[in-house]
Amino acid sequence: MATGAGTQDIGERDTPARDAGPQPAGPGDVHARDAWARDRDAWARDVDETVAVTVRALRAVADRDWSGPAAGLEWSCHETAVHMAGDFVGYAAQLTGRVTDTYVPLDVVAPPGTDPAGLVRVVEATGGLLSAAVRTTPAGVRAWHPCGATGADGFAAMGVVEALVHTHDIVRAHGLPDRWAPAELSARVLDRLFPHVPRTGDPWRTLLWATGRADLDGAPRPAVWRWYGEPVRSARLLLCEVSPNVGADLHDGGDGGFTWTDGGPPEGTRIAGRLVAEAHAAGAYRPGWGPYVIVRAADRRAVGAVGFHAAPDADGLAEVGYDVVEGARGNGYATEALRALAGWAFAHPATAVLRAVVDHGNAPSHRVVARAGFTRAREGEDAAVYELRRT
Repeated sequence: MATGAGTQDIGERDTPARDAGPQPAGPGDVHARDAWARDRDAWARDVDETVAVTVRALRAVADRDWSGPAAGLEWSCHETAVHMAGDFVGYAAQLTGRVTDTYVPLDVVAPPGTDPAGLVRVVEATGGLLSAAVRTTPAGVRAWHPCGATGADGFAAMGVVEALVHTHDIVRAHGLPDRWAPAELSARVLDRLFPHVPRTGDPWRTLLWATGRADLDGAPRPAVWRWYGEPVRSARLLLCEVSPNVGADLHDGGDGGFTWTDGGPPEGTRIAGRLVAEAHAAGAYRPGWGPYVIVRAADRRAVGAVGFHAAPDADGLAEVGYDVVEGARGNGYATEALRALAGWAFAHPATAVLRAVVDHGNAPSHRVVARAGFTRAREGEDAAVYELRRT
């Protein structure tokens, strides 16, 4: 994928045209707004439930010493509880401040001498702030997060995950069982933030595995993990961005936190991961404008990658490439992923044209770009240049 669309023999059969999936309803769609408000209120209730169950679990160990490390972390239990409160407040501030480019510059601290019982009260109070912010955020508001801009539902789900897993870290440090988290709540945040993680009959254990805290059905815990607040979606696929830590893991021979179909990840995807990690180290990383892992929604298995070689240049031009695991070829995944990626790109005003360079002898890739709407712009000695322009 990293070396261009012409380097991989995708081997796809002709498949019906597919678009990038349904788009968010406009502000004039009353029914859609009502549905969104109901979902927003449901997420606020999820935050309330999370606060209730975590506070109950934390109070069970509030008579212990919280100066020691939380399970699996370098932070102490005290620091972990403060971190939870900081997440609640930080996510609420992103929503109320309508912040679109970075975090609101604030911090949460506990005064010296605050005991565990006091920290539990801080967690409870700040959780209420996030719940209130979620309930009052209008439809259409999206705020910045390093894992992708998202709305009230996304920040609510992030708050739920942070609270559940860090409460687990604290109570496990004191030897208590970790079977206190509601399965339905765990399943809901898995669906919202971890669409790439295969499901099991135990949502809580799956969430712990997805966040690197437990083994699962013989599968070792992932070396790196992240959530995806806003994956690019199409009819059958999810496109999950390769961030620098994921890219470094892929390049080093890891799975990037994905469950791959047999034969994955392909070599081009590993090369693309290295380029992302190098760009980040050089200060040139542009979130969103790199590779994305292609995840098959039906079974949540990764089947390849698609993405940009760089952000659009001064003329609004960005080059794209793709790479599909050999055993997953012939299903139209590259075409569908490329269409979805193009839809995402053209939603950004900086993008005017997408380019794909295809080797002359790579007939399957010529079909991929043509079905995705690209047209031949010119011929080179070894490859054809295809372009798709904003309409």
